[in-house]
Amino acid sequence: MKNTIDQTLFSEACYQMIGALQGQNGIGTLQEKTIHSVLKYYYAPNPDYHEVKIGPFVADICIDGELFEVQTRNFNKMREKLSYFLQEYDVTIIYPVAHTKWLSWLDMETGELSPKRKSPKTGTLYQIVPELYRIKMFINNPKLHFIISLIDVEETRYLNGWSKNKKKGSSRMDGIPVGIFDEIRIDTLSDYNKFLPDILPESFTSGDLRKAAKISQKTASTLLNILSEIQIVERIGKKGRSYLYQKS
Repeated sequence: MKNTIDQTLFSEACYQMIGALQGQNGIGTLQEKTIHSVLKYYYAPNPDYHEVKIGPFVADICIDGELFEVQTRNFNKMREKLSYFLQEYDVTIIYPVAHTKWLSWLDMETGELSPKRKSPKTGTLYQIVPELYRIKMFINNPKLHFIISLIDVEETRYLNGWSKNKKKGSSRMDGIPVGIFDEIRIDTLSDYNKFLPDILPESFTSGDLRKAAKISQKTASTLLNILSEIQIVERIGKKGRSYLYQKS
């Protein structure tokens, strides 16, 4: 399993997998399957390592007795598989995040496709937080690891939303990976400190974390719940109506 960014290999993975999937399904039907297939090829170019049966389950990748699962969302659906795999195997969950996104809009009435424009939003490691909460019961297991893969994506959306310009609440047609920006690896419990910005004061509230990490209050509270569970942070008191935390 590679451990450095390889733009050439990622481009090859995009070329190989997107071409194969479009041949099978036709343009406009790729969606999550595209990103899943590209990342599987990127992290394990040899297809002999793909779709390996382990007991009653199938692992996305198995290399030298280590298992890898590419999961784009809904980590809760992995609970049964993780419960079985983690008894004997190290498992790494590869989670893609759209770091930079270029958007195009398809008018469903005219069939017109708009020129692509760069989205003002940038994806970050914090997008995995709600998914981590769904499998919080496994996070203390030293055999469980994560790769947060920050990828660049070209996305096409239907103009079928509920807002006046039909963009809010719209549905996605395709999300095509075009490059990899970076990856963040969580291999040990101490690596969860990467979620705590350096600018945090020695003692802090969820509100302080929200501001420092530039995330929502809900994400900040969920993250502190997770970090408390694995003893990366601890509650030390209250400040007004908010709990105070510090690094353990």
